[in-house]
Amino acid sequence: MRLEGKVAVVTGAAKGIGEQITRKFVSEGAKVVAVDLTELSYELEGVAGYQLNITNREACKAFADYLQESYGQVDILVNNAGITKDALLQKMTDEMWDQVINVNLTGVYNLSKHIAPMMITAGKGSVINIASVVGEFGNIGQSNYAATKAGVYGLTKTWAKEFARKGAAVRVNAISPGYVMTDMMQTVPEKLLEKFAGMTMLGRLGQPEEIANAACFLASDEASYVTGHNLSVNGGMRL
Repeated sequence: MRLEGKVAVVTGAAKGIGEQITRKFVSEGAKVVAVDLTELSYELEGVAGYQLNITNREACKAFADYLQESYGQVDILVNNAGITKDALLQKMTDEMWDQVINVNLTGVYNLSKHIAPMMITAGKGSVINIASVVGEFGNIGQSNYAATKAGVYGLTKTWAKEFARKGAAVRVNAISPGYVMTDMMQTVPEKLLEKFAGMTMLGRLGQPEEIANAACFLASDEASYVTGHNLSVNGGMRL
């Protein structure tokens, strides 16, 4: 059990990558607080659901207080929650921009601001920010999304430096998934999916479980000397 005795918080846990990270962590012995805007559609021993709007700063603080009172510790924080509102820049509305920035970037800040101090006080912990290859390479029609994921890289590097000060072994890393077959991808035309698969060296799309495996590694003591790193899990895109 690689995560035995650890308490993990996973956002965007209702489905997709977040759900698979939750399932993986539980299978490795962790207790998981699975956070989402909506109620979880699944039940697992060791998982406690918590409905939270991560754009609400007061709600994030209240959630951190709940964690302290109920668990007394947080060992792992996975900032996975995210949305897309795609459009070319000329057609992107201010609302589309603001919504994506508020969830994908400010939401990461809101939650980490209140949970990270618990880790620093304890002198240990692992923060994992789910970014994207779009943050590395950009993508047509995703100015807002690309900006947030590039911003997540900046947060990851900065927090890796800040959280490890004064002897605290708090690690901060990012994972950049490539094209992964989540519910969101189910609506993409087959020809476009084939194009995405052809952009990888492995000739296929990724599975959410493969991102969960990477998250489990970074959360575990196996990655005790890894911090400030961006782990690309993309099947060999852009080689």
